[in-house]
Amino acid sequence: MKSIIVPVDFSNQSEKALKVAASLAKEQNAELFVLHMLELSPAIMGESGYISQEQVVHLIKLGEKRFSDFLDKPYLKDITVTPVIKHYKVFSEVAEVAEKHKADLIVMGSNGADGLQEIFIGSNTERVVRTSDVPVLVIKGNEVDNFNPKNFVFASDFEEESVPALKKAKEMAELLGSKLHLVYINTPGDEFMSTNDAYSKISKFLNEANVGMEVEIFNDYTVEKGVINFSKKIGADLIGIPTHGRRGLSHFFMGSIGEDIANHSEAPVITFKI
Repeated sequence: MKSIIVPVDFSNQSEKALKVAASLAKEQNAELFVLHMLELSPAIMGESGYISQEQVVHLIKLGEKRFSDFLDKPYLKDITVTPVIKHYKVFSEVAEVAEKHKADLIVMGSNGADGLQEIFIGSNTERVVRTSDVPVLVIKGNEVDNFNPKNFVFASDFEEESVPALKKAKEMAELLGSKLHLVYINTPGDEFMSTNDAYSKISKFLNEANVGMEVEIFNDYTVEKGVINFSKKIGADLIGIPTHGRRGLSHFFMGSIGEDIANHSEAPVITFKI
């Protein structure tokens, strides 16, 4: 891992993400690009909607000073930290910054200290996930000083389109020194599969991916409950899900299932672009 991007907005959640990113950067000897997007509040606009150039410069300097103070942290010592400031809040720029610096990972904090508030739909995190070609690690409410996941769950529908996501998850697990657990969630209803049919589908997928790994079939009432309950069962401290980027979450996570997993999981969630 050569470079890591972490967008910050000075909130507690973004600082938790910064701590995780710093831990990873130190472990991987990677460069840390800390991105802050300044935003001019409508409250400072006059009735004419015009701000003088002097005011704009003053506001930018204040923002830059606050950013500099925010980065004055003991845990950033001995890490190569490059501040990046964008003067407009355009979240597609996160992906552009990641592409420019050939980033291997984007780390972001979720909204809501308890991790239960909506963090995907209409949120900054969702915007970044949908435009990013690199994995996005979503840090939840718990404080993490040393990010060192031992058990990493990757849930999939084991359709052919998810092969690239699995390969990225496998590479990430190797980088992090995590044990990767593959799981297929079998639910009642139209999507229910017999054990033989499920293993036949999974075997075909693994052959296509050229990956020799075991896959557990876990039965539950919904995919969301299955992923979360399986993760709790094995003591997972990281959950991976595939995404379709701009087209939203993968077919496996139809509707709000993917968002629900990210919102309700106690463990951090990492997304992989298909």
